[in-house]
Amino acid sequence: MTENNQKNIDVQEYYGKVLQKSDDLKTNACCTIVKYPDHIRETMSLIHDEVMEKYYGCGLTIPQGLKDCKVLDLGSGSGRDCYLMSRLVGENGEVVGVDMTDEQLDVARRHEEYHAKQFGYSKPNTKFLKGYIEKLDELNLEDNYFDVIASNCVINLSPDKEAVLREAYRVLKPGGELYFSDVYSDRRVPEHLQNDEVLWGECLSGALYWNDFLAISKKVGFLDPRTVEIAPITIESKEVEEKVGDIKFYSITYRLFKLPELESACEDYGQSVVYKGTVEYEPNIFVLDGNHAIEKGVEFKICGNSWRMLEQSRFKKHFDYNGNFEKHLGIFEGCGGESPLENIPQKGGNGGSCC
Repeated sequence: MTENNQKNIDVQEYYGKVLQKSDDLKTNACCTIVKYPDHIRETMSLIHDEVMEKYYGCGLTIPQGLKDCKVLDLGSGSGRDCYLMSRLVGENGEVVGVDMTDEQLDVARRHEEYHAKQFGYSKPNTKFLKGYIEKLDELNLEDNYFDVIASNCVINLSPDKEAVLREAYRVLKPGGELYFSDVYSDRRVPEHLQNDEVLWGECLSGALYWNDFLAISKKVGFLDPRTVEIAPITIESKEVEEKVGDIKFYSITYRLFKLPELESACEDYGQSVVYKGTVEYEPNIFVLDGNHAIEKGVEFKICGNSWRMLEQSRFKKHFDYNGNFEKHLGIFEGCGGESPLENIPQKGGNGGSCC
């Protein structure tokens, strides 16, 4: 048996048999955010109690503008996020969840009809597949098929993160995005900690060093990862705290667009956009990432990469665009590319996800 296979077996055991409810976790690496938007909170009230109880995700990893989209959830677990997105995509949309743990899949699958009825659909728009998120090709998922991929505190549990990102890139449509929260560290986690089953299951020792994540993302084709939210992780267990020592862990929500024309840095072409206020549930401000909160009706200067993320994605119709790529003005300062740890909210701030 390979080391990667053993890690997957350990995760299946931990999430299928060791954990029975969210309170069994030893860290807040999979806790929920303090305040959900009204439309999410209202939809949560419609989700089956068992699905909510077996939810082990982190933060809120649901992007804007999902109406009629095809969405893939990597590591869908009990199906909470799938059912949230099931309502947001509407009856004509599609949500596919992938998980390797039978116990979690059983919970998700037995409530499909329940949620279709709750949402007023004639039939479920969800599907749950058993498989490995680094081996989507074994599930016959097509190239260039999904508009959005979401994942909620799961990729760190995979023994092959590069394969996960490579497969995500493959199945995304051009202009599609991978939007996900996960756990990252401020340095590389030593091998002896990576072999600790509890630390791996608690989403800590499988965490990538943030700079390694950026390098892998760019290698597979996600050329300009954007930080949406970041928050430090607190460890409630003294035993776990002693094991990890000085390593600091963070929950970070990233969005990665499949846009081959993106440049390696944020370049200035004198472009700007005006938000129309038409993205569902965001009538006043559209948030692209931590550096871009775009008010309705106000001209907003952006770099060439940000322009493409809007103009070549599902968000195109929601903006008016000014300028082109004919004249280069140099680097666009303060846009992206910096360490995500530079933007950690201070105590009392509103860091959104707490992974």
